[in-house]
Amino acid sequence: MLFPTTLVGSYPQPEWLIDRKKLAGRFPPRVRAKELWRIPEPWLAEAQDDATILAIHAQEAAGLDIITDGEIRRESYSNRFATALEGVDLDNPGVALDRSGHPNPVPRIVGRIRRKHAVEVEDLLFLKRHTSRPVKMTVPGPFTMSQQAENKFYPTEEAAAMDYAEAVNLEIKDLLAAGADIVQIDEPYMQARPDKAREFGLRVVNRALDGISGKTALHICFGYAAIIHERPSGYSFLPELSDCKCQQVSLETAQSKLDCSVLQKLAGKQLMVGCIDLSDMQVETPETVVERIEHALEFVRPEAVILAPDCGMKYLPRDVADGKLRAMVEGARRLRAKYSSSAVPGV
Repeated sequence: MLFPTTLVGSYPQPEWLIDRKKLAGRFPPRVRAKELWRIPEPWLAEAQDDATILAIHAQEAAGLDIITDGEIRRESYSNRFATALEGVDLDNPGVALDRSGHPNPVPRIVGRIRRKHAVEVEDLLFLKRHTSRPVKMTVPGPFTMSQQAENKFYPTEEAAAMDYAEAVNLEIKDLLAAGADIVQIDEPYMQARPDKAREFGLRVVNRALDGISGKTALHICFGYAAIIHERPSGYSFLPELSDCKCQQVSLETAQSKLDCSVLQKLAGKQLMVGCIDLSDMQVETPETVVERIEHALEFVRPEAVILAPDCGMKYLPRDVADGKLRAMVEGARRLRAKYSSSAVPGV
């Protein structure tokens, strides 16, 4: 399909499920933050299932082509997976600086990082039971998890990141085997810490993608609009991803007004173009969506573009999120009508 639409990953969690004021009033949790949930533990999983069904139906109602589980069961994009691994002391967390420069409690690495079991496969199977559309699952990236931990075991950060990569590799293989159409690795810290990303980040991500035959994406961003209010007009680490083993790269253009000429450096990749500004509570018009995508189309073939919001939709009010998704879908429809004659069959 030309100009397919999807989420980056998250969709707003209901107020009855999670304390959204507390969620928005703190930095994203790196260790477990069970105090955010409004539902007592005996009924929490059932409530999360119900909210996930709502998120799936909301995406379908908006007309999205590729569906996620909305990351409804997660307190943050990374902590559900990172805290399920062997080798971290969750009872005595460490401290690390967040991308904003503020200290945040993080997993403390005290032994070899290993995946004990599949973390998200049951979430994927639940998603597939409730939609017939193509589905995507997201996993936190090994480089980012290594930056969101206090290392008390490994001789170097790269050594820790390589074992995180092994855990991610196993998870991706299980998700694809269980029927995921796309698995996305979230690596926001490649933008936040570009020097370290150049030193070993790409090597680590490619290790996570070793032996993967299914479709994979890598997401890189400027941080949640709800938390990081100022952002540059260009990425500090993006052209380097041309050497990544993934087929897709997910990036933001709307809030940052990205200079899209850099996209020429990612020839051969499909690009998930963030075209919905999550810092603005006004719902975009379809015309605005078309205009933002056409900035990218000056440098990218139409058949290589996927439409998505910028990163962090979970922080939006649900009515705003739904309105923005409908505008994105209508923008995609108009783009298909305009560019369908230029599409390359079979791409």
